Amino acid sequence: MRRVSILALLFFTAAAAHAPKKFDDVLHDYVIGFLRRNPVVNTYLGGAGLDPSLREADGRLRDHSARALKAEDEWLRGLEKSLASFTDASLTPQQRIDRDVALAQIRFQLHLHTVRKYQERSVDTYTDEPFRAIDFQLQGLASPSEWELVKKRLEDVPRYLATAEEQLRAGIADKNTADFRMLYRNGIVTSEENAKYFESTLPQQHPEVRDASLKAAAAFRHFRDFVAKTFFDDQNREESIKSQFAGDRFILGEAEYEWALKNNLRVNKTAAQLYDASWIAIDKTRMEMVQLARRIGRERGWEPQTIAASTVRTAFEQLGVDIHGFPLVGESVPKNDAQLIEWYRDTAFRLVDYGRKTHLFEIPPDYKLDVVETPPPLRAAIDSAAYYPAPPFKTSGVGRFYVTPTGNDRAQLDANKKDTLADTAAHEGFPGHDWYYKVMSADKPSPVRWLTPGEVEGSSSMWEDSMSSEGWGLYAEALMAEPQPDAPNGVYNEGERLYQLQGLLLREVRVRIDIGLHTRRINYKQAVNMYSELVNFLPGSCTDPKYLVTDARIASCKEAERAIFRYSKWPTQAITYDLGKDDIYALRDEAKKALGDKFDLRKFHLLFIKEGTIPAAYFGGELLRELAPRP
Repeated sequence: MRRVSILALLFFTAAAAHAPKKFDDVLHDYVIGFLRRNPVVNTYLGGAGLDPSLREADGRLRDHSARALKAEDEWLRGLEKSLASFTDASLTPQQRIDRDVALAQIRFQLHLHTVRKYQERSVDTYTDEPFRAIDFQLQGLASPSEWELVKKRLEDVPRYLATAEEQLRAGIADKNTADFRMLYRNGIVTSEENAKYFESTLPQQHPEVRDASLKAAAAFRHFRDFVAKTFFDDQNREESIKSQFAGDRFILGEAEYEWALKNNLRVNKTAAQLYDASWIAIDKTRMEMVQLARRIGRERGWEPQTIAASTVRTAFEQLGVDIHGFPLVGESVPKNDAQLIEWYRDTAFRLVDYGRKTHLFEIPPDYKLDVVETPPPLRAAIDSAAYYPAPPFKTSGVGRFYVTPTGNDRAQLDANKKDTLADTAAHEGFPGHDWYYKVMSADKPSPVRWLTPGEVEGSSSMWEDSMSSEGWGLYAEALMAEPQPDAPNGVYNEGERLYQLQGLLLREVRVRIDIGLHTRRINYKQAVNMYSELVNFLPGSCTDPKYLVTDARIASCKEAERAIFRYSKWPTQAITYDLGKDDIYALRDEAKKALGDKFDLRKFHLLFIKEGTIPAAYFGGELLRELAPRP
C-alpha cells in the first residue's frame, strides 16, 4: 500500500507540474516578466509594490542587446500562444479585455523588434531613458536604501550606452538609421545636456552618487562623440549630416500607420478617412473661434477685422493688455513666478468647486489637488506645467500638478496670460489627469492595463495608454465648457473659452499633420507652415523671410517646428488626444441614447475611468452593459 501511495503521489505531482496554467497566472507571469525586462517602466509604475522581487529592477536599465531581445522575443511568442489559447467562453468579460490588451501589447513588441527592428535606430530612447529613469526615482525616494538603487542604475549607464552604440552600428549595416534631426537633437544635443546634468547638477544636489554620476556623464559624452563622428561632418550643424544618412527618415509609411491604428490604438478607420475628416473638424473650430473673437471685440471696443484670421489674432493680442497695448501686470499677466503659481492654484481650485457645484462627479470631501512649483531636478523635463501621477502599484506617493517657474523672466510671464491657465489646469489637474489617475488608482484596474510597451514616452512607445489618458485630458477641457443647469456658459469666461478652443484646434490639427507627415501627404516644411497658420492664425511661410518680421510670427514658427519634430519622432501619439476624446463622446452619446432619462453622467465617468489606460474600443460594450439598469 505504501508503495502505491508513493507512486500515486509522484504521478499527481508530475501531472500538476504539466497542468495548463490558469489565465490569471499566465497574465501575472506576463506582467511581472514585462516589468522585470523594462526597468524604467517598472520604476514609473512602482512595480515593487506589485511584487517585491521587482525592487531590484529599479537598480538597472533595459538590456537592448541583440542577445537579450532575441530571448525576450522567444518569451513573448510563448506567451502569445498561451494567451491566445484561452477562448472567449472560458473567460469573464474583464478577462477577455485583459487577454486582448496583452495580446496587442505582445504583438506590438514583436513587431517593433523583428519587423521594424526599431532598436537599431531608436536614438531618443537611448538618450532619454537613463535620465527619465533617475528622474522617476528622485520623485519617490523615501529611504537610504533606495539611494543604493539610484547608484546601481547610474553605474549601468555606460553598459546601456555601449549597447546603444552596437545597435546603431547594426542599423548602419542594415540601412536602417534614424532621421538626421533625431540624430542631431537627441544624439548630440540631448547627450550633452545629459552629460552636464550627471556631471554637475545631480552630484551637487546628491553628493552620495557623485562617482557613479560622473561615470554616467562620461558615457554620454562618449556616445555624443560617436554619433557626431559617425553621422555628421560638423557636430555643430544639423544640416551637415553625411550624405548616406540624409533625407527624411522619420516617415512611418501608410501600411505601418494602418497597422498601428488597428493594433495599438484599436481604431477601425483608415488613415485616409481620419485625414479627410480632420479638415471638417478644423474648419468648424476655427469658425467658432472667429465668431467668439468678434463677439469679444464688439464687447471691448476693438477695431473690427474683415479677415477672419486677423480677428482671432487681434483677440489673442488684446486679451490681457490695456488700451495702449501694455500688459496688465498683476491683473491679466502675472507680476512674478509666485503669482503665476498662485493663479494656477486658484484656477485649479475653482475647477474643483465647479465640479462639485454642477455634480459632474462624485468628489469626496477629502479630495486634494496639489499644485506645486516644479522641483529643480524636474525642470529640464517640464517646460511650463505638467502632471506626474503617483506610481499606481505603490501605496505611497502623491500625484502632483507641477508648474515650472520662469525665473521671473518678463517675456515668459507675459506669455502666461491669466486666460490661458484654465484650459491647462482642466487638462493637467481637475477634472483631467489628477482626477483621472486618482480615481483609477483607487479602483485598481488590472495591472496589464497600466503597462506602456516600448517605453514610457518616446519614439519606441506603443501609445496605447495615451488614447485613454490624453483623450480624457482633452475631454476634461471640453467638459468644462459644456452648459450646465447652474452654469449656462460652463466654467470659462470668454477669454478662457477662446484659448480652450485653440487647445481643441491644436489637437485637431495634429491629426491632419501627424497622418499627413507619416503617410507622405505633406512634407516637414509644409507641416510647420500648416501648424503656424492654422493653430496660431498666422498665414504665410515660416521659411520666407518676408513673413518673419514680428515677434509673434517668429515665436509661432519656433513653436511649430518644435511641435513637428515631436510628431515626426512619435507617430500616432499626436492623434490620440482628439481620437480618444471623440471615443468618450461617442460612447457617452450611445449610452444616453440607450438609457434615456436613466442615464447618469457621474456613473458614466466613473465606469469609464475604472477601465484603465487602454483604448475605449476594448471595453465600450462592457461599459454600456454595466450602465444598463439591472432587471
